[in-house]
Amino acid sequence: MGKYIIKRLLYMLAVLIVLSFVIFLIYNLLPVDKAADMAMQEIAADRNLSYAERYTFWQRRYGLDGGIITRYLRWIGVAPYYDGSFNGLLQGDLGTSLTYGKPVTEVVKEPLLNTVFFNLFGAVLALTITLPLGVFCARKKGSKRDFAVQVGTIVGYSMPAFIIAILFIWLFAIQLNVFPVAGMSTVGKDYTGFRALLDKLYHFALPILVMTFCSLGGMTRYVRASMLDAMSLDCIRTARAKGLKERTVVRLHAWRNALIPIVSLLIGWLLGIFSGSIMLENIFGINGLGKVYFDALTANDNEVALAMQMFYTVIALLGNLLVDIAYGLVDPRIRVDNGGR
Repeated sequence: MGKYIIKRLLYMLAVLIVLSFVIFLIYNLLPVDKAADMAMQEIAADRNLSYAERYTFWQRRYGLDGGIITRYLRWIGVAPYYDGSFNGLLQGDLGTSLTYGKPVTEVVKEPLLNTVFFNLFGAVLALTITLPLGVFCARKKGSKRDFAVQVGTIVGYSMPAFIIAILFIWLFAIQLNVFPVAGMSTVGKDYTGFRALLDKLYHFALPILVMTFCSLGGMTRYVRASMLDAMSLDCIRTARAKGLKERTVVRLHAWRNALIPIVSLLIGWLLGIFSGSIMLENIFGINGLGKVYFDALTANDNEVALAMQMFYTVIALLGNLLVDIAYGLVDPRIRVDNGGR
């Protein structure tokens, strides 16, 4: 198992290098030239400056001189800039934001914390509901309650997330006035400490409810289907024939077998939440990575957009690695042997 994990890590690293180059190439094909923008700003402020000199200066400053391979290696941090310095991903330098005029790490620090907090809180709430609900529907297959849940999940699964967000805003924020429409803090209030955390949770409540409702459909139905397949296995019939209680049969036998197909979907779903939150963060005005990424794309801020794209790429690759490891942990039958196959 250990050799297999090492091989998967090396494979993930190779894929990451290839994907990072492709992403870097795509963004460098866009008609955006930071050196030209900075040179034009300086010329506008001082007409005595030479555009060619200032353009060359900013090209060297940003590492834009040279071919695409050289620029990529500088961006990674394995090739030096014109002044001999190494300032790339390996050194923790993601570049300078053209929009904010400060390092990308400073731009994404707070949004990263907000996105992780928002998504993990929503994921925990969604899993707390979907997993037991799916098992319940499988146990009560064909009942009125199962039918009602299936109808509700179909509605949640079929409707686009932005439509659900609009409906929730209309109902809970406008009609019932229970939650704020958008934002991350109460206007005019400068809370600190625990009170500030409660205020943030209050503003996150509505988008988290939307995320949870959108997740109910697919996850609940998939868990229900996996449980039904598991409960039809011969080992389940044998357990029942031995006189075991139904709760014991479901918890110790059916659920373990149902976990095998659920694992891959679950991890993929958790990763999808991070990318799917881009829309919700923009709708509800949450200062998260999704909003920063969207703003960077619209403003042609390639340094920030590149950092965001690499973040989502790494998350996806780590997810695939976790799926492979989780399969071996959940089902010993597919656990790799000592040879690492």
